[in-house]
Amino acid sequence: MLIEELTNLNGVSGDEASVRRFITEKIEMFADEIKVDTMGNLIALKRGDSSKRVMLSAHMDEVGFIIGGVTENGFLKFKTVGGIDTRVILSKKVVVGKNNVKGVIGMKAIHLQKRSERESVPEVRDLFIDIGAKDRDSALEKISLGDYAAFDTKFEKLGESSVKAKAIDDRAGCAVLIELIKKTVKYDTYFCFTTQEEVGLRGARIVADHINPDIALVLEATTCSDVYGFNEHEYVTRMGGGVVVTFMDRTTIVNDSYRKWLYNSANNAEIAVQYKQTTMGGNDAGQIHLARAGVKTASLSVPCRYLHSPCGIASEKDIDAMYRLAELFLSKIDEVI
Repeated sequence: MLIEELTNLNGVSGDEASVRRFITEKIEMFADEIKVDTMGNLIALKRGDSSKRVMLSAHMDEVGFIIGGVTENGFLKFKTVGGIDTRVILSKKVVVGKNNVKGVIGMKAIHLQKRSERESVPEVRDLFIDIGAKDRDSALEKISLGDYAAFDTKFEKLGESSVKAKAIDDRAGCAVLIELIKKTVKYDTYFCFTTQEEVGLRGARIVADHINPDIALVLEATTCSDVYGFNEHEYVTRMGGGVVVTFMDRTTIVNDSYRKWLYNSANNAEIAVQYKQTTMGGNDAGQIHLARAGVKTASLSVPCRYLHSPCGIASEKDIDAMYRLAELFLSKIDEVI
């Protein structure tokens, strides 16, 4: 799949254009219609032989930063875009703006901090991005206020079947959608690559209202906590344990029969599958299922360690399992629609 190329692209919420261009090039030969709406959502329609409408969705955006100010000595002040824990971003490399200006996230050195500062979680207002500028004017020659900044992390293979990258949430879902659009579909199927999921599921609601689908399936990445410091019963998901089916989260209670169909169908087809064991988090399903008079919606996810950080880790086997179950959904959709 295209997970390497997709995760190496930068597309912080509200600035998804480079991801959208890449995906458009990959899918345009397989779609009957392609449009980009006012929110920047990419919607590709593949026609079937029925008037029923199917929505498949994955979001293009990733967490990151937006530049809100420049100090007199050339440091960039920023706000986070999406949910980011400041403890994981200190001294991390970033790229800023359209020219990918290199920078590092910094703060006051530890030996200059007060005891209270050393013992507390740093706040965004105490951080800055250092691009090596000598003063404000030289910084503004390279970047502009309102520029986005993304983690400067490149895709790498780890071990036998794991990958390390930024933006696995949700370029994994995008990669699967790109492969699925190559398949024959029974019903009119909308392959939707949405925007601004990380800042409130904004793009998906617009798309769902426009399409008014009969059924929707969201392809996502979700928290994986099978790491040191957790007991097994505390695991949210297990990396390598297969595609994740969700009961409910903070934004959605999944249709019971639909959820059971996905899980049982995976088992019957010998596709590795697991349930998400907490109700934390949320995804585009939270807005899609509320569109118009309501949409029958479920989500499939890839477990990802260190979500919303400079480096996530996921299993290629889990991504493949999500693809296989989504493909099975399309081929047997009459059983669930």
